[in-house]
Amino acid sequence: MITADRDDDRLAHDLAEEAGELLVEVRDRLSAEGVTTRELKDAGDRAAHDLLTARLAGLRPDDAVLSEEGSGADGPSGTARLSAERVWIIDPLDGTREFSEPPRTDWAVHVALVVGGVPLSGAVALPALGRVLTSSPAQPLPPAPPTRPRVIVSRSRPPAVALHLAEALGGELVELGSAGAKVAAVVEGEADVYPHAGGQYEWDSCAPVAVARAAGLVATRLDGSPLAYNNPDPYLPDLVVSHPAIAEPVRAILDAWLDEPRS
Repeated sequence: MITADRDDDRLAHDLAEEAGELLVEVRDRLSAEGVTTRELKDAGDRAAHDLLTARLAGLRPDDAVLSEEGSGADGPSGTARLSAERVWIIDPLDGTREFSEPPRTDWAVHVALVVGGVPLSGAVALPALGRVLTSSPAQPLPPAPPTRPRVIVSRSRPPAVALHLAEALGGELVELGSAGAKVAAVVEGEADVYPHAGGQYEWDSCAPVAVARAAGLVATRLDGSPLAYNNPDPYLPDLVVSHPAIAEPVRAILDAWLDEPRS
């Protein structure tokens, strides 16, 4: 059981791990019962959300919460978080599609603490793999990219910016599911850059960005501007996470791509 004397870094880890273990149990049990894909997604989302918000209410009662599955005060439309000093931004189940397709492993749980718009503590659990990546202790900086950098894309809808970046870098594409799994692949040296231009929400990237930055990776908007969290509108149009060894060429390629006229 998590106790109230854990620090924020440890709490983020323990919450992500506990929610992940619950999700594995829910997926195994409901899959055996033959529920529909929609029922499996909904059950996982709700179970993990309820666990995380209950734990935070008990252990950090003065902190605000922003959750993908929240409603009211802890949902996207809640306003109390905007004046709160500390806000936990959580994605109870990142990658519902992958979660609902056993035995896929590229889904995650995100838990992050934001202070002043900056994610200070973060954890990304990869429950099907039994791993939790954290901002503290930080993951080691992965080795420098190979001659052909590996660019992560969605397996179902690779964005034009990712295809362009891979071609310009002379790289290769790596397909993965959830946002957390994508950033984790860069953190763990299984890929080198993850560009996204299709729009996400703050809970999709907050914890992964905390983990990536702590590991020494570069994480910004596509135009190089800072990523800021706990905004009135939690929609986040784009981001890029890259190994520092290729951050400059990635920045130059993206700047040129953003300057190109589009109809």
